[in-house]
Amino acid sequence: KLCGYLNKLGIKGPIKTWKSRWFFYDENRCHLLYYRTAQDINPLGSIDLSSASFDCKVENGEGAFEIRTPSRVFTLKAISKQAMMYWLQQLQMRRWEFCNAQSRFPVGSSQLVNEPLASGTSVVDNEDFLPPVKTPTEAVGLKAASLPAPQTSTALQNISLKHPWTEIQNTVHSICGSKQLWGNNGNVFNFSEFQERPENPDEEQEAEVEAGCAGKEGTLEDGRMEPRLNWIRKARWMNSGFPGLPEEQSGERNPMDKVSVLQQQILMLTEEVKSQKELVKLLHKALEAAQQEKRVSNMYLTAVEEKDRLELVRHKVRQIADLTSRLEALEQEKKELEEILTLRDSHIQELKEHVQLLMEKNHAKQEVIMALTEQMARELSDPLQEANTIAAETLYKQQEEIEHLKDDIDAYKTQNQFLNSEIHQVTRLWTSVAENEKALLMKCACLQARNCQMESKYLTVLRKLQEAVPGLPRSHAELVRNLIQEALQWDVKEEAEEGFNLNPVSEYDEYGFMTVPDYEVEDWKLLAKIQALEIKSNNLRSQEVVEKPLRDRWNSVGELSPSAELKSLIRSGIPVEYRQRVWRWIVSQHCSRMPDHYQRLLRQSKSTEHPACRQIELDLPRTLTNNKHFSSPTSQLIPKLRRVLLAFSWHNPAIGYCQGLNRLAAVALLVLEDEESAFWCLVHIVENLMPADYYSDTLITSQVDQRVFKDFLSEKLPRLMAHFEQYRIDVSLITFNWFLVAFVDSLVSDILLRVWDAFLYEGTKVIFRYALAIFKYNEEEILRIHDSVEIYQYLRFFTRMIMDGRKLMNIAFNDLNPFPMKLLRNRRSMHREELEAELRELEQIKAAYVKERAEQRP
Repeated sequence: KLCGYLNKLGIKGPIKTWKSRWFFYDENRCHLLYYRTAQDINPLGSIDLSSASFDCKVENGEGAFEIRTPSRVFTLKAISKQAMMYWLQQLQMRRWEFCNAQSRFPVGSSQLVNEPLASGTSVVDNEDFLPPVKTPTEAVGLKAASLPAPQTSTALQNISLKHPWTEIQNTVHSICGSKQLWGNNGNVFNFSEFQERPENPDEEQEAEVEAGCAGKEGTLEDGRMEPRLNWIRKARWMNSGFPGLPEEQSGERNPMDKVSVLQQQILMLTEEVKSQKELVKLLHKALEAAQQEKRVSNMYLTAVEEKDRLELVRHKVRQIADLTSRLEALEQEKKELEEILTLRDSHIQELKEHVQLLMEKNHAKQEVIMALTEQMARELSDPLQEANTIAAETLYKQQEEIEHLKDDIDAYKTQNQFLNSEIHQVTRLWTSVAENEKALLMKCACLQARNCQMESKYLTVLRKLQEAVPGLPRSHAELVRNLIQEALQWDVKEEAEEGFNLNPVSEYDEYGFMTVPDYEVEDWKLLAKIQALEIKSNNLRSQEVVEKPLRDRWNSVGELSPSAELKSLIRSGIPVEYRQRVWRWIVSQHCSRMPDHYQRLLRQSKSTEHPACRQIELDLPRTLTNNKHFSSPTSQLIPKLRRVLLAFSWHNPAIGYCQGLNRLAAVALLVLEDEESAFWCLVHIVENLMPADYYSDTLITSQVDQRVFKDFLSEKLPRLMAHFEQYRIDVSLITFNWFLVAFVDSLVSDILLRVWDAFLYEGTKVIFRYALAIFKYNEEEILRIHDSVEIYQYLRFFTRMIMDGRKLMNIAFNDLNPFPMKLLRNRRSMHREELEAELRELEQIKAAYVKERAEQRP
């Protein structure tokens, strides 16, 4: 058992006093309980060691050390330096054992959580910071419980007036000793009814007043104090001469030892009686006041008639008035006495000043006498002897100073060793807590991912039931519709009230896109929510395995420069915090910004209205309607988008404005934020990445890309292409818009921005690869549909069936045996010649038809 007497520093305003307390370590709660004496049964307070740190300062004196808790600093003092170091080492060890025991997860936890904790539960290594300290048996342990408590200068100094009932209980238990056990039916006191529990143990101060009282948590009612009472009684009875001592133990002692022990007990009980007398006087005064009040109340209650009661009340009022007048007279007398006291203080101050002046004169005279005496002594004494005396005194002072410095050095060495030990252990505890927290976060992520998957499956089942609604009974159909409506309701507040959420599905993502777009078709809403849940589940599962290593690789990237490693990183997706920087760098690599060019274009657009201005105004409200930054006409990004599109129409008069450019510029604005950077990003896409005439009036190059894509689709996915040809499906009706706006409004933002990362860096071949990957991702589902109308309906929303962006990326860049840019250029050249020939043939047919119609006219 870790127990013993220590001095505790009690602070009451400016008054600081040391009070002797018996400390006992409770290993079940990792609390250090303190009592007035070892024989007390109820603690005065407790110190929570589980989150405490320890410190020993040389400035506080020998044997003093501090226990720092989050709410308070406790200053304690041992009888010696050895005892102090023993207490500190033992408290460190007990804290380590308790924290490790608490950090272990209960049986049944998943293997994912238990594995990271295995390294944190090992026993503390033998550290070289501080050698083990031998147990000071005279100050610590059971033997110390039989010794009398250290004496104080006054009887009341060591008493806690904050808890009188606790003091009475402890005193009665101490007096009874072995004659009467606690809780005996013959006991006239039932203290369990009178135990006071402090409402705020952190603010309690003994006055004694001392803080930190954990109060009565250690009473016999919960059985926690029973072991402590047993060993205290045993220690006291083994070393006392009370009648309950066994004969075989008392026979071992000689009479002198018995006399010594009895004398010690007499001294201890004498001090107890003195303190209790003072306490009884205080209680008598309180009792007399209470009895007086009781007599008055009884007279009022025993009065039969209302007149008698009224007379008692009037008598009470007269007493109150009399007391009020007496109080006023006393206050007046107090003021007069204060004035007299002030006059006397001023007179005393004058006398003190006069005495001080006389003392200064006397001191000056004495100094003169001493100086003359020393001078005479020096003249009479031998000069050599005087020099030897001075040298001896100087040497003695230096030796004393050296000894003091050595003691200080030893004390600071000990303090440094202990602090190193404390820092080492606290660091290990912090590491253990961090590992536990990481394991809990991983477990939470796994549970949330599993929850998202289950919710997604539930929504999928609802969607299947929705398809079967026409064949269900009316009541069942109504139930299905109600369940679907409940599933589509989005209440972020309810999710926030549920408590901690590691990675919640918020209503909007980082760039303002709605996580579940507000589609008019109910089935599309259901699909969008299923997709959001699945994407969240995949993100949670890949955090530690994929996202964290990828983020670490991005953190190690310094200055950006073209390389295979950077290409691989960009294909994997740029983290949100790096995306703006990387996009700016990509645009600057291909577009040389002309100073003041964008501002000049803005001035031109203000002075002269562009022919495309009307079409731009029509397209602005239709831009990214599922994004909160563009959904409202008053959004701050709407004016920026207008200026970017007008500036581009003046910058490239050959194109001016084409529907689709508004979406490209809007995505650039969301990521780059600066409108000039978004303008140059749009220039980079239209003039560098896309082929010429891609956004011209004829959109000839866009049509060419659709033919090239069909060729690649036939080569990479022949079964799917044959299926389309069998049911006469023209995929260009679906894919044309993909190529024109680079999948904007077709893919969810999480996947869309990864596509754009690679698209800005590598060019249009990325669009071909992802378009093929989307069909490959849903190939089996499409092959199961054998109706052309159903196929077209499925192709309208099948991009909403993509749940795993990583899987789509692997298909695009690895599984489909990607093609080089050279092959894409050759295919474009071939199909462009064919398309131009077809267009020329159509022009000839049109010209011949017009000529024929003109000749037929009369």
